[in-house]
Amino acid sequence: MSKETNLSESLKKLEEIVEWFENQGEVDVEKGIEKVKEGVKLIKASRERLKKVENEFEEVRKELEENSEN
Repeated sequence: MSKETNLSESLKKLEEIVEWFENQGEVDVEKGIEKVKEGVKLIKASRERLKKVENEFEEVRKELEENSEN
């Protein structure tokens, strides 16, 4: 995930992983581990992106406060 994480795409992929597990009669352990690893990567990238978005919102809020004081 070298490019910036798109939260909507990440959520969709996570849903697909959950559906994969739900649709397995008997889970192939190797494939299951790969799906879990993929899910962990998506969650980590999403958390990092959310943190950046939160920081961006905070910067905008501060900018708005500064402009309203002037």
